[in-house]
Amino acid sequence: MIKMDVEQAKKISLELMGSSKAIYLTSIDSKGYPITRAMFNLRNIEQFPEFSKFFNELTNPFEIYITTNTSSSKIGHIKKNPKISIYFCEPEDFKGVMFGGDVEVINDMDIKRQLWLDWFVKYYREGLEDPDYTLLRLRPKAAQVYYKLQKVEFNPGVD
Repeated sequence: MIKMDVEQAKKISLELMGSSKAIYLTSIDSKGYPITRAMFNLRNIEQFPEFSKFFNELTNPFEIYITTNTSSSKIGHIKKNPKISIYFCEPEDFKGVMFGGDVEVINDMDIKRQLWLDWFVKYYREGLEDPDYTLLRLRPKAAQVYYKLQKVEFNPGVD
């Protein structure tokens, strides 16, 4: 078996970010326990091709954006503790990457507009300006790739 290096780990991470059917977001609840839930992977090229240009133009290719309801429990968790992890994976290959860091709420309407699709009204009835439409951004501070019984850690920040 060839040992995976950091460059291979980064390549695998970017591939997973573009192909994972869902992402798994973990926040910490008010009792200090982790809570994990599946979310849309806005970087999934097949499901969200409209967002490819946005993600390709990011300074940091590992930056992650997530849409969610302002009224959701995760927003309450994040307000108390912004530390989260995001996991992208291909379970059938036992391949995954976990990113961790402090998440932030994005109120910039230009960014929210770029990451909006009309069918999102299913979740945000008032449309793009619905107060229940929240956009989160994770600029990860840590990453761990798991593949072929190996784990490689790297700093996903921009040097």
